[in-house]
Formats: sequence, C-alpha cells, structure tokens
Amino acid sequence: MRVLTIIPTYNEIESLPKTLQRLRAAVPDSDVLIADDNSPDGTGDYADEQAARDPRVHVLHRKGKEGLGAAYIAGFRWGLENGYDILVEMDADGSHKPEQLPLLLEASKAGADLVIGSRWVPGGSVVNWPLHRKLLSRAGSTYSRLMLGIRTRDITAGYRAFRRSTLERLDLAAVESVGYGFQVDMTFRVARLGMTIVEVPITFVEREFGASKMSGNIVFEAIANVTKWGLSARWQKLTGRG
Repeated sequence: MRVLTIIPTYNEIESLPKTLQRLRAAVPDSDVLIADDNSPDGTGDYADEQAARDPRVHVLHRKGKEGLGAAYIAGFRWGLENGYDILVEMDADGSHKPEQLPLLLEASKAGADLVIGSRWVPGGSVVNWPLHRKLLSRAGSTYSRLMLGIRTRDITAGYRAFRRSTLERLDLAAVESVGYGFQVDMTFRVARLGMTIVEVPITFVEREFGASKMSGNIVFEAIANVTKWGLSARWQKLTGRG
C-alpha cells in the first residue's frame, strides 16, 4: 500500500530537517509531502532542496498562512489525486516520533478507517509538558467526547493515518475548521459515518525548536465549534433528521 506522510509547515526551518531525516530513516517506503504556507524563514526553500535530492519528497507551496486544517485538506487532495492508499498527518516539530509511525500503519493496513496516535490511552504518554498543558488537553478531549457522543479518548491528537477509502467518503469541501478543532471535526465526521477508529499509544514530545502555533483564538474556535456540532447532532436526532 502506498503511504504519504503529510507535514504542514510554517516557519519550521529549525525542526523540519531533523524530523524529515528521522522519518525517511524510520519508514523509508513512505513518501513525504511538505505543505508549506509560504514560510518567511526559508522552510519552503529547504523543502525544495530536499525534494530535488530525494524523489520520495514532494512540496506543496501554498499562498500563505491559512491554518492547519486547510493545509491538511490540500495535502489530502494532493495525495488522493496521486494515488496514495494511506495518508498520514504528522507535525514538523518533532512532537510526533517518526519511529512510532509503523504502529499507526500496522493498524491502518489491518483495516482501521482512521488510526490515531493517542496520548491518553494505556501506554501513551507526554514528555516535557507542564501540568496545565496536560489538564487542558485532557479537558478538551473529555468535553469533545461527551459533547459529541464518541468514545475516542484523544480526539484532539494530530498524529493520524487515514485510509484512502475513508477520505473518499468524507465531504472534504465541507470541512471549514482551520485550527485546533480540525482534528475533532475530522474524528466526528468519521464516527458519524460508522467507520472504525483505532487508537494506538504514542509518546508525544514537546517541541524543541520554534514557537507553538496554539493561541487563545484557536482554542475558543474549537470549543465553540464542538458545542455547535454537539447541539446540532442532538437536535437532528431529536427531530429525526440525523
């Protein structure tokens, strides 16, 4: 099965080289798509250099910073158009260990429609996060899980593997979430179609370089959207429209 690992970037010149090197060593059979949002720090130029040297590395240059969700949707479309069977989401900052990608791919090849690298299932862990970050992540996942009525424990996780057939069943044009809530949105859409979601434990490592893209606005957007989706789903069920 052809695998494409999508890495969205914006000002990741410090972290991308090491992440890309580790990924190519850990899973040499995976192609890589770097979706760069016109990084002013030269990340896109570095990506082009690597693509010129390695036929398995590809670059998707985007006009500007449009958010995580938009970058992944563009990457999914590129991967589907180019015939890949499994499409992986991975952060550029090293928080997702490339050495653990085979765990996700194994579950995906076994038939899971969506595989999530989970911090909050037995065996999962977080390294170098302060207590308030852990509490915020757990609270976000718990609220989303209860509001949306799904069982996924790490619903906000960003280390994922989608089967081609899963993405083909989703209406990608309808996905408008751009930030933190994108992962929740995608999980909810997969769950509502009755597809299989499997969580595998991973070790999440706080980034060594660069700045986090998380902000108060992104968190607020996620909370507002989850509340809206949950109430809408309940109303549809109540009125027999869901």
